[in-house]
Amino acid sequence: MISIKNLSKTYHLGEITVEALKNISLEISEGEFVAITGHSGSGKSTMLHILGLLDKIDSGSYKLNGIEVAGLTDNELASLRNEQIGFVFQTFNLLPRLSAKENVELPLIYTPDFRKRNFKSSDKILERVGLAKRSHHNPNELSGGERQRVAIARALLKNPGLILADEPTGNLDSVTSEEIMDIFKELNEEGRTVVMITHEQELAKQANRIIKLLDGRIISDESIRKNRNLNKSEKNNIKIKLHSFNLIQVKNYFTQAIKSLLSNKTRSVLSIMGVLIGVTAVIAMLALGAGAREDIKQRLAHLGSNLLSVRPNRRAMRSIAANSGFAIRLTEKDGEAVRRIPLVDKVSPTVDGSAQVVYGSKNKNTTVIGATPDYEYIQSYTPVMGRFFDNKEMVSRERVALLGKSVIDTLFENEYPVGKNIKINRISFKVIGVLPEKGSSGWRDQDDQIIIPLNTAMYRLFGNKYVDGIEVKVKSEEDMPIVQSEVQRIIAKRQKLPDDKKELIEVRNSAEIQEAVSSTANTFAWLLGSIAFISLLVGGIGIMNIMLVSVTERTREIGIRKAIGANNKDILSQFIIETVAICIIGGVMGIILGAIITIGLSKFAGWSTKISFFSVALAFVFSALIGLFFGLWPARKASKLNPIDALRYE
Repeated sequence: MISIKNLSKTYHLGEITVEALKNISLEISEGEFVAITGHSGSGKSTMLHILGLLDKIDSGSYKLNGIEVAGLTDNELASLRNEQIGFVFQTFNLLPRLSAKENVELPLIYTPDFRKRNFKSSDKILERVGLAKRSHHNPNELSGGERQRVAIARALLKNPGLILADEPTGNLDSVTSEEIMDIFKELNEEGRTVVMITHEQELAKQANRIIKLLDGRIISDESIRKNRNLNKSEKNNIKIKLHSFNLIQVKNYFTQAIKSLLSNKTRSVLSIMGVLIGVTAVIAMLALGAGAREDIKQRLAHLGSNLLSVRPNRRAMRSIAANSGFAIRLTEKDGEAVRRIPLVDKVSPTVDGSAQVVYGSKNKNTTVIGATPDYEYIQSYTPVMGRFFDNKEMVSRERVALLGKSVIDTLFENEYPVGKNIKINRISFKVIGVLPEKGSSGWRDQDDQIIIPLNTAMYRLFGNKYVDGIEVKVKSEEDMPIVQSEVQRIIAKRQKLPDDKKELIEVRNSAEIQEAVSSTANTFAWLLGSIAFISLLVGGIGIMNIMLVSVTERTREIGIRKAIGANNKDILSQFIIETVAICIIGGVMGIILGAIITIGLSKFAGWSTKISFFSVALAFVFSALIGLFFGLWPARKASKLNPIDALRYE
């Protein structure tokens, strides 16, 4: 079974070189019970680690059932450990958060086709070692002898040909030690090869052969009794099976990952919270950005198209010297001049100002706009109740008004407003219509306004002979640039402005305004999204930090898993699945919390929000990718750990 020739192993500890094994040659036949003894530092543990493929040789040859193991890869060595070797350690090396039954079944996780193979059930093996009634207890609920029996049951699960025991009774009392040795004898009687490391001569004498080491060399090799079981067991046909990645493996990895997360709830919750906060921020902020864009889009649609807005350019006027003599005062006649442009459809000079409106015992400060009847069509203000005023009412300065929804809600509540009399700045007005709802955005509420005839506003309410601006609707969108230039030319001429001062007349194109506002809204949305994604990134860095700490904490666990057959890919996959699971759980919870916060902002703060499938999918996928990206380094670090170094880690 085992053939070793001229084997040497040297350890380099800084500047110190330790020759653990020196030119060892040895053969162990199938069915032997061999005890390897020696004082501390003699090299017996190193010998066991090499026999168990946990450590690699520096020179020489080691064949296991005819296979030269010196040139095998880490994954091939892991496969051989899983299939051919059962380990029993002095410190038991059980995973503390798994039950006895789960510890026994651990090697099956790393067995590619265990469902197709005829292994004994873990219950039967536990029954054999006398633990049938303790199978669901965790290691901390078992005595030392019971833990060692669990370790033996784990070693026997896959019916290996070679049992390696490292000081198996070192932590046990004398009675329990005898019971454990009886189990090893039974296993040897069944034809299994048993190699035991011990420093106790009385235990060594229970083996059939004793090999004594001193300073890394074999100083004696004595058979104390005949091995009656040589070649009794069936010869193993050794085939190195490198398992492929499949759904069963994914399920096994996922199960182990969830158990690991549940075993350290505080660390897992903190990791999940980092992702949860990030995803919540992404969902809420993208919803705010999308809602703002949608709200602006609707408002711009309400403003209508093909519109020009004429205003004195206050900024340009302030930049001109005070003694220049230029002052822009728009009048109704300027509006009439614009109306005569052939490509113009509708024109409405406007004035606006703040006023107090009173109805009964209720009052409100609001914005009052004076306009012509054309204003209804220019700004899409067709009343939802009542009617708009006509040209006759404007010329005769009638005291009639149309109210926005916010004004009606404050003054009338559930009362029908049309036909009622209100007072604006103590002047009585009759309500003749209700304006369509335009909505609010931030500090500006487009429904918090009243529209009255232009002449009424100018001469009865505000006492002003000048208008604040002129609203123009152009017949065709293609004619907008032409009309824009012509309006500026006509107004500049009427205001007696030289050509180099035309910029004092500001003619805003609604398309340009819409584009600028939409661009600003998009920038705002991306800014919010960027801030949210940064918070998610910070959460991912936190996960990486926690997982790096986890790798350090679980170094011994990694060593145990590798000893029973886990290869680098198994460890890598498990740690990656753990981090991805954290991010997915945090992502799902973050999506739910983000939706709740978004609904709350919409309902209680009155902000426009919109949760899109794209934002949900983006947050979820990004959180999973965060887990994959930031979990890769800790997972790779864990997978590269040397089995024996990991087992020795304290």
